[in-house]
Amino acid sequence: MGKMIEIRWHGRGGQGAKTASLLLAEAAFDTGKYIQGFPEYGPERMGAPITAYNRISDDPITLHCNIYEPDYVVVVDESLLASVDVTAGLKKDGAVIVNSAKSPEEVRPLLKGFEGRVCTIDARVISEETLGRYFPNVPMLGALVKVSKIMDEDAFVTAMESSFRHKFASKPQVIDGNMAALRRSMQEVKGL
Repeated sequence: MGKMIEIRWHGRGGQGAKTASLLLAEAAFDTGKYIQGFPEYGPERMGAPITAYNRISDDPITLHCNIYEPDYVVVVDESLLASVDVTAGLKKDGAVIVNSAKSPEEVRPLLKGFEGRVCTIDARVISEETLGRYFPNVPMLGALVKVSKIMDEDAFVTAMESSFRHKFASKPQVIDGNMAALRRSMQEVKGL
């Protein structure tokens, strides 16, 4: 089997981490990859910590379990850094992408000695300026694709636009804002 990329998402219920993992799986599938995208539920309530996962490969995926040694970790809510060991098992040649207004250097001391690459993106500002509300998942998704290079950026943007046109067929006014958030996050992620 060729190189498989494993991703773990940390967020809080209602922030869209599960949705982002499923959108990534759909976009990767649309670009010819084999995929898995699945959540892990604890107490299902708004604001409770949640975890979601992705596997992306050029070859069929035969593993069917949680991801314990991810290549990338996406932290949708910076407050989780104080209560969850988000870098547990994270490969040293991987990266953690944190939704934060802070620089990667300011976030690193909060990561329990993780020595790999630290990237940050201010998903709050991006989503509020492009969507008019705080929806961090789309900016985090764009930042992940930029950092990980798991698929061609243009193919990813095209797949996401197609997905948004389908999902928001009855609300076309939100498509442009989501696409702007996606493109902007790919330009503004820090720590590349």
